[in-house]
Amino acid sequence: MIKHLTIPVSGQGLHPFTAEVREVIASSGQREGLCTLFIRHTSASLLIQENYDDSARIDLENWLNRLVPENDPLYTHTLEGADDMPAHIKSALTATQVSVPFQHSELLLGTWQGIYLWEHRHCSDSREVVIHL
Repeated sequence: MIKHLTIPVSGQGLHPFTAEVREVIASSGQREGLCTLFIRHTSASLLIQENYDDSARIDLENWLNRLVPENDPLYTHTLEGADDMPAHIKSALTATQVSVPFQHSELLLGTWQGIYLWEHRHCSDSREVVIHL
């Protein structure tokens, strides 16, 4: 089964969507398998990360922004704005696909794990994630 999810994002940062993935699995009728998620964009990525303490999310965002700064004079791909080339680099350093097993129609994530779309651009928009069960 393949399902396309549209995830709204309100600018740069980690946007949780574990609940939406759980809903897709529950409505699929499949009891066990592997849930593969793929983001169809070159300036955003996917991440499984702590979902309990927001400071972990904030620290990750700050660390990656420091590692890949905007307005680096070495960038030549600048037509779409100061955040575009850094977004491509951040996407290359992270993941565009993650997989999570599920059993009894439930994701087998750890207690404090959640699934996030990591938006690397500043603009508010939506992103498409393909789910394959």
